[in-house]
Amino acid sequence: MVTFFAKRLGILLFTMLVVSFLIFITFEFSPGDVARNVLGPFATDLQLQLYRQEHGLDRPFLVRYVEWLGNFLQGDLGYSTLYKTDVNDFIWGRIGRSLILAGIVFAIIAPGCVIFGILAGMREGSRLDRVVSVLSMVTTSIPEFASGVFLVSIFVIWLGLLPGTSPLEAAGGWSVTSQLVLPVLVLVGFYLGYLVRMVRASMVEVMTRPYIRTAVLKGLVYRDVILKHAVRNAMITPFTAILLQLNFLVSSVVIVEAVFAYPGFGRMMLEAGLYKDVATVEAGALFGVFFVVLTQMAGDFSYMMLNPRIRFS
Repeated sequence: MVTFFAKRLGILLFTMLVVSFLIFITFEFSPGDVARNVLGPFATDLQLQLYRQEHGLDRPFLVRYVEWLGNFLQGDLGYSTLYKTDVNDFIWGRIGRSLILAGIVFAIIAPGCVIFGILAGMREGSRLDRVVSVLSMVTTSIPEFASGVFLVSIFVIWLGLLPGTSPLEAAGGWSVTSQLVLPVLVLVGFYLGYLVRMVRASMVEVMTRPYIRTAVLKGLVYRDVILKHAVRNAMITPFTAILLQLNFLVSSVVIVEAVFAYPGFGRMMLEAGLYKDVATVEAGALFGVFFVVLTQMAGDFSYMMLNPRIRFS
């Protein structure tokens, strides 16, 4: 077990190093100028030159990268040219808001996909199976921005029951809880359908196995056959996929955050990338890599616990 986690930790550190270098070099050779973005289109050449000298942008690329890396290892995430403050001052709040949204959505889709997937897979071809399958395909096939606009049209414009934006501030008479409803509904609808189909397919396959038929023919209670034999084996394959949805919910919700003006991690990364705010993008990307690898480690560990045939290596 120690070897397993040591290898994963080494992979994590190496991946973060490679990603940080690639982002730095991408921003270095991409079109656009940081000084021009900050000072505006009417800045003179002298003003641009002075800004580059003041912020060290005229130094060689590798020198600036090594300096940034040294500061990062000491906990200094750099200065944001977009937000005009240290990255440490705002990034953790943005990450926390995205984690809140992701946590609520995951708490719904994790048990929801298991329940609906198992119920549909227990009796393949039944009415319940067809209804669940159709609804899953419909919700998954609708893009997040489209479902967001559709829900806004119904609950905001037509019924007036919910706010159209989610700034997470108690303004306009809307509570913070009500502001979370629409973003949560959009994400649940999009991710739940995909996971339900995966759990259903795995359950259908398990229900055709000989040991399930043998257990039924021996007269075991059908509920015990499902809960003690079928469900555990059916969940081995989709379990990792369910856990990995946390990655997408934290780092890939930029569309939902943009539609509902949600001040989260994904929207921050989009704005920083468009503005060429390399310090913010570097810090956000490394957090994303850390979270992805950490979630994969948890998924691998849990998978080994579910499947005794797999051992730590």
